[in-house]
Amino acid sequence: MAASRPGSYCGEVKALRRDGYGVYVYPNSFFQYEGEWKQGRKHGHGKLLFKDGSYYEGEFVDGEIKGNGLRYWASTGNTYSGQFLFGELHGHGVIRYADGGKYEGEFSYGMREGHGLLIDKDGQIYQGSFHSNKKHGGGKMIFKNGDEFEGDWILDQRQGHGVLHCANGTVYEGQWRNDTFNGQGSIIHCSGVIYDGLWLNGYPVGQAKKIVIMGPEVIEIVQGSSHTFQVQLENEKGEVCESESGRLLEISAGIQAGQLSESLKTNSYEFLEQTGRQPIKSSFGFEYIPYPLMIVTSGSQKPQAALPAVGGNQLALLELLIPPSALEPESGSKPLGGAGDALSNHYENESGCFRRVERGCAIFSSITLAPLPGDPQPAVQSDEPNEKGGKKASVKTIAEKMTASQETVGDSRYVPISHFSDGCFSFMSVTLLSQQTTSNCLLYFK
Repeated sequence: MAASRPGSYCGEVKALRRDGYGVYVYPNSFFQYEGEWKQGRKHGHGKLLFKDGSYYEGEFVDGEIKGNGLRYWASTGNTYSGQFLFGELHGHGVIRYADGGKYEGEFSYGMREGHGLLIDKDGQIYQGSFHSNKKHGGGKMIFKNGDEFEGDWILDQRQGHGVLHCANGTVYEGQWRNDTFNGQGSIIHCSGVIYDGLWLNGYPVGQAKKIVIMGPEVIEIVQGSSHTFQVQLENEKGEVCESESGRLLEISAGIQAGQLSESLKTNSYEFLEQTGRQPIKSSFGFEYIPYPLMIVTSGSQKPQAALPAVGGNQLALLELLIPPSALEPESGSKPLGGAGDALSNHYENESGCFRRVERGCAIFSSITLAPLPGDPQPAVQSDEPNEKGGKKASVKTIAEKMTASQETVGDSRYVPISHFSDGCFSFMSVTLLSQQTTSNCLLYFK
């Protein structure tokens, strides 16, 4: 018969002591024990039940919860299976949280202590050292966004040396403080940018703030001659940021729209209209029309257009220059890939218009200002009718004709410098593509 009254015992006895198997209800009615006894004490295997529905089932030694057992907390829904000492979680065990989390590892008097594996409710995984229930010491963490960190922790924060592998391919290795980059460290960004230097509260101490085109602000040039432009990334103090490498720079040129002859201005604006482009406002206070650049290739003095050969990369560049409404694949051809992928491929090939920074510097060699097209309309004609009954250019057709026209320097469609007003100003622009930061210098046609 089971005990039911507070302070009552029902079970085996020996020498007037509870000994063997029995059930005991404590006087306060909150606890009830059923299991093995020895000389009046809980000893062996038993189950201790609490009035709120919680319980412990496992080993007892001399009246204490000691050894292996299972603990359930009704208030939280958490369960623990493992080793106990004097009623505390102590030794190796596994705790499963009601929210789906789990910890498997070492405990010390009820707290995570030592080596363990923690999976939280979001599926994030930490494996490493713990102290006082917190991540502390060396450990590896896999975050829910796919980032992975391996290094030092102090009280649940990344602190000390560590390596972060981001899901997008970016890698940082260096010092941490309060969960942020702090101290000496290097980062290799997924875009190819490299920074190796000091960090403060998550930001590079020597980060570039401006792009500087070396040389005088106004450069006298002769059309058709090649020039070399040296560019530096500088900080607020005007010092070269040698800690930065890999940033992608683009060089471009423009001609002041107001200083073109009337016939050339008319043709140029018609070209802009057909390609969906607009005159661009410069930092010098005037509008400009993009000016073609050419590059003298090594081993030859023959200039080449600063566009890649006709193919995926040239089409990618045209996707950026020409609005989607003007881009229609030719009959039977496959659709073009996304502009983002194509642009990435274009950058990777790095034509003469693009250079990656090395230790804060980049050099654009053998850059030539090409003659401007006098009649650009033939370059945007095609055999496909548009909505107005005329012809609409396909991407490939535009690319082929632009390349062909730029290579034919002596063609009548090109405008000699005499068609510009006297003292015509243009400018060269270098752009930091990842931040859209631009530096300009004036060019003077002679």
